[in-house]
Amino acid sequence: MAWSQDEERMLAMIERHLSDEDPRLAARLQSFNQRVERGRRGRRRAADRGGQRWPRRSTVIIAVSWLLIATLIATLLVMALRHDAAAFPM
Repeated sequence: MAWSQDEERMLAMIERHLSDEDPRLAARLQSFNQRVERGRRGRRRAADRGGQRWPRRSTVIIAVSWLLIATLIATLLVMALRHDAAAFPM
């Protein structure tokens, strides 16, 4: 939905007043807007490549952690079942 010229002028005026009154707030908002725009450009590039996207770092860390936990549990079970004192009587 497009803004009317009057609405755009009022928003620009409000933005100027806010940046004049609180330069730190203006710098924070500008930084936030830049990060949002970078994210949008990244998603657009991923969509241009056919939607192929690498998993996030946190997803990889969680997957590796689960793999290590499963390996540790399997190793402990093998060690416990091989030991005669810990084996279940049959």
